[in-house]
Amino acid sequence: MIGYRAKAQRYLRRRQMKYFRLACGCLFCVAVFAMTACKPKPRYQMVGEPSPEQPPATSSPTSPGQLPTPSPLPSQPSEGQALSLATLASSVRPAIILVTVFDASGKLLRTGTGFFVADDGKFVTNWRTAEGGAYAVAKMGDGAICNVTGILASSTTLDLAVLKADVKGVPFLALNKIGKTDVGTRVAVIGSALAGSEGTPVEGTIYAKLKQADRRGDRLGIVAPIPASVIGSPVVDGSGWVIGIVIARNEKGEGLDLVQPSSVVQSFLAQIAPEAAAHWLAMVEARPSPRATPKPPGVAAPQQPARQPRLVYKPRPNYPFEAHFHDNAAHAGRFRLTFDANGNVKEVQTVQSTGNDLLDRASAGALHRWKSEPGREWSTTVPITFEAR
Repeated sequence: MIGYRAKAQRYLRRRQMKYFRLACGCLFCVAVFAMTACKPKPRYQMVGEPSPEQPPATSSPTSPGQLPTPSPLPSQPSEGQALSLATLASSVRPAIILVTVFDASGKLLRTGTGFFVADDGKFVTNWRTAEGGAYAVAKMGDGAICNVTGILASSTTLDLAVLKADVKGVPFLALNKIGKTDVGTRVAVIGSALAGSEGTPVEGTIYAKLKQADRRGDRLGIVAPIPASVIGSPVVDGSGWVIGIVIARNEKGEGLDLVQPSSVVQSFLAQIAPEAAAHWLAMVEARPSPRATPKPPGVAAPQQPARQPRLVYKPRPNYPFEAHFHDNAAHAGRFRLTFDANGNVKEVQTVQSTGNDLLDRASAGALHRWKSEPGREWSTTVPITFEAR
């Protein structure tokens, strides 16, 4: 009986301790909750709501004819962002051309770089590329060739020349009117894809601004590893805007490559009258106005035959690959070419067929690309012979 009472007492004590601990825990939780509730509540603000210290902004009414001014497009990549040369080259190069210039006798003077600034064939290059020229042809990135009718404006001081190509609807580059050209700005010099490795786009940095004698704006000095053939190429920013044109190259590895800024180019273009006609200075100098010479009475002046214009570009036709499967004999034909006053072939007639339709078409395709010096319409007959090897 005594053992049973002892067990009952121990059981009661354990139950009491359990309830005591539970009560203490509840009191502790109530105390913590009360302390938290007594603290000052934090103030929250939803995104888009005005803060309590500031009154809500009120928008002024806009008149029906007034629109908000849009922010200009970015013309410079953010600091630390690398120029994507591949992307810039693919977007800029369709407007870059190679210009081949000849003198009045048809002798090759030089080949330079330029770029279209309007879809009517107007392009910009440096003056030294066009200097002394009497004829020129322009070759675009896709291989198309067009005649250059002459110079619209030129300046030896600025080393700029604006010429006109006989082509319409060409891609062209926009001059940067809003972008910065601060010292330290990263730029890219994009050459023609037809120049091979010398036309590879390179990245550079604007290193200095140099005063010009005529006060038309500062020339830009850039540091970039550019070859000589890139003179006349556009200098673009990270968005593809033209910020200048290369006019001089650092040949000794010391100093800076010189760039005429787009603001000067834009001002130069604005001086060209809409009705201005392109012409070659060398042709004007080489063709003085004739003087009347007295003739003895009764003696008729001998008739001088008109000089035939000179051919300045004569690409050969390629032997079609499919023609090898027909025969290996030689084929000869004669074709009559008719040139317009600008020196372009406007018609090719087959006088004598080669006897092979593939060879006739290859001949006509090549002859349509021939160029002559401009001046008048004329015709000539050209013999062509194909020999399989």
